[in-house]
Parts: sequence; structure tokens; C-alpha cells
Amino acid sequence: MTKRERKVIIASSLGTVFEWYDFYLYGTLAAIIGKQFFSQFPPATQAIFALLTFAAGFLVRPFGALVFGRLGDLVGRKYTFLLTILIMGLSTFAVGLLPGYDQIGVAAPIILVALRMAQGLALGGEYGGAVVYVAEHSPRNRRGFYTAWIQTTATMGLLLSLFVIVTLRINMGEEAFATSQPLFLGLQGGWRIPFLLSIILLLVSIYIRLQMHESPIFQKMKEEGTQSKAPLSEAFGNWRNGKIVLIALFGLVIGQAVVWYTGQFYALFFLQTVLKIDLLTANVLIAWALLLATPFFLVFGALSDRIGRKPVILAGCLIAAATYFPLFSGLTSAANPTYASAIETVRAEVVADPATCGSLFDPVGIRTFTSPCDVVRRTLSQQAFRYTQVNAPAGSPTQLVVNGGAPIVFTDAPAFTAALGPAMVAAGYPAADDPAKVKIDGFFSALGSFQALKVIAILWVMVVYVTIVYGPIAAALVEFFPTRIRYTAMSLPYHIGNGWFGGLLPATSFAIVASTGDIFAGLWYPVIFALLTVAIGVIFVREKKGVDLAD
Repeated sequence: MTKRERKVIIASSLGTVFEWYDFYLYGTLAAIIGKQFFSQFPPATQAIFALLTFAAGFLVRPFGALVFGRLGDLVGRKYTFLLTILIMGLSTFAVGLLPGYDQIGVAAPIILVALRMAQGLALGGEYGGAVVYVAEHSPRNRRGFYTAWIQTTATMGLLLSLFVIVTLRINMGEEAFATSQPLFLGLQGGWRIPFLLSIILLLVSIYIRLQMHESPIFQKMKEEGTQSKAPLSEAFGNWRNGKIVLIALFGLVIGQAVVWYTGQFYALFFLQTVLKIDLLTANVLIAWALLLATPFFLVFGALSDRIGRKPVILAGCLIAAATYFPLFSGLTSAANPTYASAIETVRAEVVADPATCGSLFDPVGIRTFTSPCDVVRRTLSQQAFRYTQVNAPAGSPTQLVVNGGAPIVFTDAPAFTAALGPAMVAAGYPAADDPAKVKIDGFFSALGSFQALKVIAILWVMVVYVTIVYGPIAAALVEFFPTRIRYTAMSLPYHIGNGWFGGLLPATSFAIVASTGDIFAGLWYPVIFALLTVAIGVIFVREKKGVDLAD
């Protein structure tokens, strides 16, 4: 690697790490932000609106890919992703300064949503610019390895955000971090500090990117006057290129996306929401798995230079789909053995008139359930109790029978909730306040316990799957499209796959869990899409490893 190539990779990677850091801050702090900006709603609804605001950033990413991809193919790679980092950084800094609902009323959540959408638009343009810029500076036989450095940035951004948040929480205390730490201008809450610190990273990133030069391939094309005059219509307005976009989306990106989000997000949500591991411990465990697995992005990027992008990515999708169920079962046993034993031995049956039982599928969390059967099943799912539904004669009252004992007849939601906990604990589930349930031998000692090491090992395997599929994907997408429309064409399938199919995975998977009563049922979402990608990829994807990008 030459000095110039190292500079290109470092400059592109550092800026992209910063962008991912900004993006993940909100996701990690969604519960706290929900209380600040949606305080007019009940606590459960606050969390839902906070997550919906987070999802808005994912949903607009493909539109950012179109806007900034077109600009990148018309004006150039350098100036476009200089603009994206400026938008991302200023939006993130503004979140730290934004007063809450109690200070400025309904304007607070409206401005917050607008800032989140600006971040999503910027990220939609940033990734494509960084990848194309590095790829067009890379030797063709090392393109997978060089672009794999960009692929590490999402994980490094997540690690950086977790490090800042965990450090502040430990030193400041949970209450001060969430609400009471005085800052300036009447603002309170240490959670704002990670957002405010982003201004330093923004200035450093802008300085670095101002030192960069335009991609030589794009510069040559511009000098010759052969760049596209209408990148959007050229990329998507004819079947020849449109077909390639669809093949890239369904034959590579969707499978990569669901594997990525399962290994790095769904596993974290599963630890916290289902296994009831406390937030701090869960973040530390996943952070160690990410840290230990991150070098494998480069390993599999380099491997794709030798054997091709297609076999590496599709093999990762296939292996992940084949092993997710045993891995999550093992994660349950390692992280919370009492709970793992209970879901196998405790037989909870919801006995109800089937006419009163509807669908519980609610991925955005806005439905209101009033039927006794639905309320009972929803309550069981929210508390991660496994159950089966048993049909009763028409007109029968809804009741819960645990291990064949006396039924708990539903009268109203509060009475049922009050009776549910003691009944399930008596049957074998861990108590809600059991320290062994919510923490793995404490925070600092977690890393030295065999239990924690088992959890980290399982999480590490799932993150290695992420590196298999994600390490080569940048080189694969860049090689699919000609220089004149490369930025536009490769950005759209990437952000549709990762922003929509991947970004909506946690909410959809948990909705599947809630609607079935099976804590592992949500895994069918990544398994099905990963296998779909394998099938389409084997048939339709053509290997283009090492193609000349100037053609």
C-alpha cells in the first residue's frame, strides 16, 4: 500500500466512522431521548415514538442515495461526501442543543424528526461516496481489501458511541446522565454530551477531507467530457442498468443486510428485551464481540480478492441462516440459564375463544389491544414468557393455565399483570429483580467470568458472520456499475437493503415474537431473506472481481 493509498483510506474511513458514530448515538439513547421529546405521552408510547424517529433516519437513506449519488456523478466524489459529512455533523450537534418538549412544546419532536431525517439523507450519500472514492484509488487485485477498511467503519462507529456513552454513565451516574446533569443555557442531561462532542469530530473530518483530491478515474472522465448528464435516468430509467440494480439488491445486499443487523443489533436487543440483561452489561458484551471480530472485515475483503465476492457473501448468508436458531438458543442458555430452563419446562397455555383472538403483529407499536385474549398474549410476550394458545368453546372466558395448575381468569389487565409475575416465578421463571437474571456477574467482573466468556464467544461468531457478508460487499457493488453512474447506481440498492430490510429487522422480528409467543420466531425474518439472497445470487449474480473500473 502506497502512502497516497493509505491517506485515501484513512481520510475516507475516519469521516465515515464519525458519521456512523453520529447515527448510532441516537439508537443507543432512544429510550432517554423518548422521555425528553415525547414526554406528553405514556412511557411505553414514548419509547415507541423514539424508535419511530430512529426508523425515519433509515427510511430516508435511499432518498439520500439518489440525491447525493446524482450529485457525486455530476460534480465529483470529493465535494459530495464533504457536503454529506457537514450535514450529518451539524444535525447531530443540533440534537445536543435541542430543548425538550417541556421547554418548547410540540416544536421539539418536530425538529428532532427533521434532524433525524437530515442525518439519514446524509448517510445515504456518505457511504457510496467513501466506497467509490477508495475503490477508484485501489489496484484491481486489492480492491476488496482496500474497500473493506470502509466496511469496518460501521462497527468502529458503534464501538466509539458505546465507549463514550458507557464512560459517561459510569462516571456521571445514571440519573445525572439521563436527566439532571446541568450543562448550559438551561439544558440538562449528560446524554447531550456525546452529541455535542461530535462538533470536534466534525471539524477534524472536514479538515482531513479538504486535503483530498478528486478520484483520478472520475477526473479523467470529466476532462474527457464523458460523464453522465442524467445519472438517475441512466441508472434506473432503462432495463439494462435497472436489472443490475435489482440483481444487486436481491442477490447480494438484502442477505448481507439481515445478517449484519442480526449480528450487531438484534442480538443486542435480544439480550436486553428477551433475556433481561441490563443495558450496561449487554453493551459491554456486544462491544467485546465487535472488537474481537472487526479485523475479519479485512480478512474476508482480502479473501474476496482471491476467490471472488459472490462465493464469500453467499457462503456467509447460507452459514448464518443454517445456524441462527442453535446460536440464539445457546445464547439464551449462556446468558440466562434459569430463563432458558423455564422456557423449556414451563407450560403456559392461553385458553380462549378463538373468535376473540386476533393478530398481534405490530411492528411499529401503535396498535391498541382490547380483547382479553389479545391483552393476555400481548402481556406474556412483553414479559418474554413463552406460551401456546388453546382453543376453548365459544363464549368461554380467557384464562391462563400454568403447568396444569389453577387457571388465572382474566378480569382486567392490571389484575392479570399482578397475578402473572408470581405465577410464572413459582413455575420456574427467574424473578424480575433477581440479580442473576439482569446482570452477568456484575459489570467489570463480567469479562472474567466463564458465563460472560460464553456469551461473548457466541456473539463473536454472529459478528464474524457479519464480516463475511459485509467485508466484500462494497467492492462487489462498485464493480457492478460503470464510472459515469457508479455513485448513483450502487448507493440505491445498498441503502434500500440496509436501510429498509435491515433497519426494520429488529422491530419486525420482535413483532413476530409477540404475535407467536415464541422467543425464537423472530429469527425467521433474517433466515428467510438470507436464503432468498443465496437462491437469487447463485442463479443471477455474475462475478466481476477485478474488473477495470475505468471501462
